Amino acid sequence: MNEITGSAIGSKPTAGSMPEWEKRFRAPRVGLPEWAEDAPHRSLFVSNVTGTYELYAWDRTTGGRRQVTDRPNGTTDGSLSRDGAWVWWFSDTDGDEFGVWMKQPFGGGEDIPAAPGLAPSYPAGLALGVGGLAVIGRSTDDEGTSVHVVLPDAEPREIYRHAESAGVGDLSEDGTLVVIEHTEHGDAMHSALRVVRVADGSKVAELDDTDGGRHALGLDCLGFAPVAGDTRLLVGHQRTDRWMPMIWDIATGEETPLAIDLPGDVHAEWYPDGSALLVVHDFHARSQMFRYDLATGSLAPLESPPGSVSGATARPDGTVEYLWSSAECPPSVRSTDGTVVLEAPGLRAPESVPVEDVWVDGPGGGIHALVQRPPAGGNGPFPTVFEIHGGPTWHDSDSFAAGPAAWLDHGFAVIRVNYRGSTGYGREWTDALKHRVGLIELEDIAAVREWAVSSGLADPSRLVLTGGSWGGYLTLLGLGTQPESWTVGIAAVPVADYVTAYEDEMEALKSLDRTFFGGSPQEVPERYRASSPLTYVDQVAAPVYISAGMNDPRCPIRQIDNYVERLRVLDKPHEVYRYDAGHGSLVVEERIKQVRLELAFALRHVGG
Repeated sequence: MNEITGSAIGSKPTAGSMPEWEKRFRAPRVGLPEWAEDAPHRSLFVSNVTGTYELYAWDRTTGGRRQVTDRPNGTTDGSLSRDGAWVWWFSDTDGDEFGVWMKQPFGGGEDIPAAPGLAPSYPAGLALGVGGLAVIGRSTDDEGTSVHVVLPDAEPREIYRHAESAGVGDLSEDGTLVVIEHTEHGDAMHSALRVVRVADGSKVAELDDTDGGRHALGLDCLGFAPVAGDTRLLVGHQRTDRWMPMIWDIATGEETPLAIDLPGDVHAEWYPDGSALLVVHDFHARSQMFRYDLATGSLAPLESPPGSVSGATARPDGTVEYLWSSAECPPSVRSTDGTVVLEAPGLRAPESVPVEDVWVDGPGGGIHALVQRPPAGGNGPFPTVFEIHGGPTWHDSDSFAAGPAAWLDHGFAVIRVNYRGSTGYGREWTDALKHRVGLIELEDIAAVREWAVSSGLADPSRLVLTGGSWGGYLTLLGLGTQPESWTVGIAAVPVADYVTAYEDEMEALKSLDRTFFGGSPQEVPERYRASSPLTYVDQVAAPVYISAGMNDPRCPIRQIDNYVERLRVLDKPHEVYRYDAGHGSLVVEERIKQVRLELAFALRHVGG
């Protein structure tokens, strides 16, 4: 065993000596700018230009940009007040996600508590309204979820509380109503919507497609119409086999489906004048954008290159700004007027290689995998990395990622599998992982592995199973349940001992686990045992590398230590790296160090 600490990070090389894979991490990036609703010339965005991801204010009138936050472990959670006067940002401790909201004047100045009467908590949504109104969602392990109204120079006022997970959706334009997305029915995967009065928390309307938890159908608050006096709420629903938008009039109860004939998940938001919707369509790991005219029901495509749109917003002038990338091309913030909206100065990230789409027959249907071959060429078989995405309700897409590109630069093929549980392939595909948690996903990964070997792409003696978060969990579970299939395993911030993870994780994730498994570890112990990597640690045959954040509230450190101790007692070859952050790091040099250690571990055991 080799214990590595995260206290020392190597010096930064010069650009001339820097390998291409490191350049992709160090190249400054910018996120999609958010803009203030009543002051659209004021924007807020995230960037790593200093080497740590922090929040930046941007005055589009003057062109001035200013760093708002500056913390050792970075800051990404922030928002602008409606009038653009204040930047709100969430202050936790070293990535533990537990803290309070702070605010700072847009032009700079002292950080002050945004809601001084509220104790620290996990965040559960934030909605900012007119006149300094704020509605703040909080979650704690002891009290569940609560929602509070905060007005300038007034004590916070509670308007909602429940033991199950919930979150703040959106405020009406006039600030009198707020949407709460709740799971009081006990299904944390499928929310219901409740509209309440800001004044006293009294219920105005309720929409629950689960019928009290009897049906696995979720709802998503997409926002009130941005027009004064308009009671229409844009809602995402799963009444078909995928996510689709509809309009729900809070005043009349009328529900209006939208005539959008697209095969994948459809997400939408309002244009600022309320006359149209900006539609983003996700299908088979790629995105398209459209403008949906509410008066005519017409759907007009908005031009963007092939790839993935990871965020989009309609501006008051009718243009759409969006964050785009592909597996080959690094991300950029673009506009439908043909311009690049925002760029960070300095080093440019080198391009990588495009993905190939592969469909493999699996036990639950066709499995979509994204395949990249090393740029040096050749027909294989190659040492191959199965990089497994987190979530689990997420999906890999044709988008730029520095991690897979690093493996490719070292001669590996990379395969990413959108296993059952992934989004973007229909409701049944996403919901399939319940009860046989982890084992369902690994059946799909095994089917793609068999294709990769039989097709001649992958060398069966040099296969790396890796992933972060849920992908790290599947890595450890796969090493124990499929020990002959993998040459080496590399797990970042994983679930390793599911029962202990449940005991220590944040309350919202306990609710999600009860939904996945059909109860708590006390209620269905056999299901947790069957899905816990610790159960199968005796069968692990491959060398194991694990990295873990010491302050991680999602995959806490104690359960990882339990797994590592079993590896030690069993004399299984392994290395563990602990670092002082939460569920991943926002510091570029720290992330590079982690990738360097992972590459070195794999190359020692697999070669490249």
